[in-house]
Amino acid sequence: MRALVCALVAVIGLSAPPAFAQADRSAAAFWKTVQARCDATAAKPPSELGRRIAQTATEEFNRFGGHRIDADGRLFRFGLTEAEHNQEDGGGGGQASFGRLGWWQVMKYWRALYGDDFGNKLEVRGYRDASQATDPAQSAELIDNDVGVLLRAADNASDAATREILREAALRAAIIDTPWSAAFISYVIRQAGVAADAFQFSNAHRAYIYEAFATSAAELSKEASKQIYRACPMTTRPRAGDVICQQRESALADASEAAVRERIRTELAGPPEARSVRRTHCEVVAHFDAKARKMYSIGGNVEQAITARKLNLRRDLKFAATQKGHCGGPNQWTLPQPAGAAGRTGNCSLNDRKWFVLLQVR
Repeated sequence: MRALVCALVAVIGLSAPPAFAQADRSAAAFWKTVQARCDATAAKPPSELGRRIAQTATEEFNRFGGHRIDADGRLFRFGLTEAEHNQEDGGGGGQASFGRLGWWQVMKYWRALYGDDFGNKLEVRGYRDASQATDPAQSAELIDNDVGVLLRAADNASDAATREILREAALRAAIIDTPWSAAFISYVIRQAGVAADAFQFSNAHRAYIYEAFATSAAELSKEASKQIYRACPMTTRPRAGDVICQQRESALADASEAAVRERIRTELAGPPEARSVRRTHCEVVAHFDAKARKMYSIGGNVEQAITARKLNLRRDLKFAATQKGHCGGPNQWTLPQPAGAAGRTGNCSLNDRKWFVLLQVR
């Protein structure tokens, strides 16, 4: 009897693979099909829409006058930042063009996303009684509010100049306290002529990242979709107008890019509130230099500015997800470190991030 039971167990084990093995095969089949579709598109020249998106991002970068990061991940040109009054060295002067005010430029992106209601969407932060504290060891609880409260309070000032300065101070604080990188991407894509039913304009990158994954799944099922982006593995040759994304989830610090993509794919069937890859950042592929094996991406709220990066490509001209810098090693930085920091080596490259997905213009 025991021999019969063992034989049945062996047969069942052979005929019904574990659920996780089936899931692995299903995921592998899904991404193999997606990769083939992504490669077929990548082999074509960038579309007219892709070129428009790239050109819009480039023009906005030039208009803002932001930072530049080289292929070793070093910031070699420091430009205008989000809360500055004027791009000119030394400040001063009696007049300034609005286009040379960093905070005003960022407000433009928020206005494009929310219209005149932006004041209720941006937050300002503080720490209780911090403005009167003198002890650096003291701690306090976080307090926050939407900037609309401060703007309404500023309107009570009787003097017009005081009223305007209070309003601008509140707005500049909100620009600093509210992440705006997704608002920048949304602005660029809207300015390129993309309609709301083709891209999910949002203040959070995850909204259109998950949307692109859903589009890839819909294509596999041969469902019609108006969305302009699909989600592709990083082993896809980038083109102008594509978008590359990184994740910053502490729980996924050791996860591979493939594992992060598969997590998002499996979460598509669940409710939006259960989606776990939330801390993300994306940038537009603005220029592809095949001869030099480099590409340039442009993103907002990178080191408090609109920033252009020069990124390395592999020999096959696909994006190198690992962007290691050559900064000279730890011996190049000999400034005395705080106690307990000896031997600690940081990542010197501003380009070496956890890039995990390329959103491809379809």
